[in-house]
Amino acid sequence: MVYLLQHLLVNSARRYPDKEAVVFQDQQITYRELDRVTNQLANVLRKNGVRRGDRVGIYLNKSIPAIVSILGTLKAGAVYVPLDPRAPAERISYIMENCGIRCLLTSSQKMSLVAKMLSGRPQPERIILTDDSPLPAGLPLENLVSWETVQEAPDLLEDENPVIETDLAYILYTSGSTGVPKGVMITHLNAFTFLKWVQATFHITPDDCLSNHAPLHFDLSILDVFGALNAGATLVLVPEVISTFPIRLADWIEENRISIWYSVPSVLTMLVLHGELERHRFPALRTILFAGEVFPTKYLRRLMELIPQAEYYNLYGPTETNVITYYKVEPIAPGQTKPIPIGKACSNMEVFALTEQGQVVSHPGEEGELYARGSCVAKGYWGDPEKTSKHFITNPLQSNFPEIVYRTGDIVTLDKNGNYIYKGRRDHMIKSRGYRIELGEIETALYSHSGVKEAAVVAVPDDLIGHRIYAYIVPHDGNQLTAAELRLFCGQKLPSYMIPEKFQFRISLPKTSTGKIDKKALLASV
Repeated sequence: MVYLLQHLLVNSARRYPDKEAVVFQDQQITYRELDRVTNQLANVLRKNGVRRGDRVGIYLNKSIPAIVSILGTLKAGAVYVPLDPRAPAERISYIMENCGIRCLLTSSQKMSLVAKMLSGRPQPERIILTDDSPLPAGLPLENLVSWETVQEAPDLLEDENPVIETDLAYILYTSGSTGVPKGVMITHLNAFTFLKWVQATFHITPDDCLSNHAPLHFDLSILDVFGALNAGATLVLVPEVISTFPIRLADWIEENRISIWYSVPSVLTMLVLHGELERHRFPALRTILFAGEVFPTKYLRRLMELIPQAEYYNLYGPTETNVITYYKVEPIAPGQTKPIPIGKACSNMEVFALTEQGQVVSHPGEEGELYARGSCVAKGYWGDPEKTSKHFITNPLQSNFPEIVYRTGDIVTLDKNGNYIYKGRRDHMIKSRGYRIELGEIETALYSHSGVKEAAVVAVPDDLIGHRIYAYIVPHDGNQLTAAELRLFCGQKLPSYMIPEKFQFRISLPKTSTGKIDKKALLASV
């Protein structure tokens, strides 16, 4: 019976043992090999005290060892927590401490960074290396487990942990409004609800090659990794060194015969503008999926002209639900400029929108906040019952029994065909380059600088990346702050995609009649 994410690998390894499961640059691993090495890793994790529900951190660049780490953690009955390898040490340290990571999987090359991050903080009980490269000199070795130990472990699982589908599978940390990231708790059942819809809708086969462009700490990666495992297809990891170079990326898509592509729209826009797509025919590419931000219509239309044989789908959903609505893109008229819909609910999921008066949005033109219900809805935020209770609420439309629904915070309306149209955020969370970002978290980081008196961060709409982030700063009297200084300071507290690209210094910031900073006035001055 297949009901846990790791069962997808076991099932495909039985059916397609010699087929390539994961490809990364010039490295490959078959389903048989992947099943065997993840069993070994699971046994080592268990031997070192990891039990059902324990959190295991994965601090690795995108690679085959990263995929092995995810699946080995799941087979051990634990919860995987992917850590952004580019995030500041302070942010990683907070996440590790916040969710109580018991064991950390990392590479030899990252051990110097790990030692720095953990200095003066609670230590994981074990650090397991995923390679056999030499370690930098002078590092503590008492809690390290070598890759050689993993390779010598039994390649059959010694016993089955009693994990069930409502247990946690992974925790993804996203931007938080209080200045610290929040951990979204996803169960096996949550993920399976999504993956069953993926398979039924896109009909992935063992002959397909799925790209993985999204970082493994980003929820888009769930479709890539587990959608491929579910079908016995091949997962092809996009190397980070080419992911931002459109001409090389276009060549890579053709050379690797990618048949299903999934990314944020800004990557596809980059390919349209700078990838010289006219040089390719992309004969294998049959499905192009995008999510995470609004796709500028003019660039989507051009992409459809350049790759006419593919089907295009706009997928929508926050990390707390994964994808909950979708829209199969129809031909776009030359004069159309309005964004395409986010569509209708995926099967076995329900969405509805409520007006400010609590009425269900049922007619075109009405606006309301979108809610989601079903087994796609996450368990909440790790260690934060107060925030969980604000966003995961009792269904206001169900009075017969208690049922939890998720408030997305997104404002939508309906078109004449019953498709939802995204209008914007209820709060200050925005999308940039596919990442959900709380502007309040950036402001909190800026305010922590001793030279900052006042700070306001605004999001400027941009066709290419969704939003550009501008910061307005009032320094303390006599403090000679510079943009370079603040950019460096933010880099120590925030991931790179959250660092404002423009800093403007002012004597004062405009205020509303209630004394709040007038962000509309700041936007109007851009």
